[in-house]
Amino acid sequence: MNRRPWYGTGLMYVALAAYLFFLGFPLVWLLSASFKTSGELNSLESGLIPRVWEWGNYVTALERQNLLTAAGNSLLVAVATMVITVILSMPMAYALARLQGRLRAAGTVWILTSQVFPTILIIIPLFLVLRTIQLNDTLLGLILVYVTFTMPFTLWMLQGYVAAIPRELEEAAEVDGAGRLAILRRVVLPLLAPGLVATAMFTFVAAWNEFFLALVLIQSPELYTLPIALRSFLGAEGQTELGPLAAGAILATIPSLIIFAILQKKLTGGMLAGAVKG
Repeated sequence: MNRRPWYGTGLMYVALAAYLFFLGFPLVWLLSASFKTSGELNSLESGLIPRVWEWGNYVTALERQNLLTAAGNSLLVAVATMVITVILSMPMAYALARLQGRLRAAGTVWILTSQVFPTILIIIPLFLVLRTIQLNDTLLGLILVYVTFTMPFTLWMLQGYVAAIPRELEEAAEVDGAGRLAILRRVVLPLLAPGLVATAMFTFVAAWNEFFLALVLIQSPELYTLPIALRSFLGAEGQTELGPLAAGAILATIPSLIIFAILQKKLTGGMLAGAVKG
């Protein structure tokens, strides 16, 4: 049995540590900045550990820009986008992965084409369409836009999971007399659970963090999502409130971290279970 050289293992750990540092340092710095005073943040000698712990940054972030209302709007938009996208994507992804014909080819072309155009090219026509149907400056209109923009990548993800499910399982269910809907519900759906979790995580985080579309489509302050509310801390030069901005960013990051922590174990376990069953 060949053993890996000690220096090879050491290099792997060094690379892993560097990668974790690369991912974690921005969050650590942001957490540190959220407890610093404005004077310390503007000082060139400021270290990672605050000299004076300024807890008032969090109070300011919650009170001044009404982040709780914005967080509720973001949660509503993100959850609704996630649920609608997952429900619509599951049967469509199954059709793309299993069925043959012009409809499948047209769907694939639509997925690829929709990823080509930059958002800035279609934002004005999109704004005019929403205004025509009286959904501009509404959370419902924003949800529909988010569903449209997340659907192509979601379909691309899910159809890969569906394609990995052995066809023999569906053929065996057909022999037992199950129809297409029963096969989808009893055979495909349980094995597709890891893909659905991954899709739900992607869709939620994408809708929770999205800024540009919400900035253009939402004008009423009471309908602001979290990214738009955080933008309010950015004033003219020399007037930006870095401490409250960092505190608000930390608060906005917590829901994504919690959801990932809850679903990550289920996602990994489901993928392993699916591999064994397959």
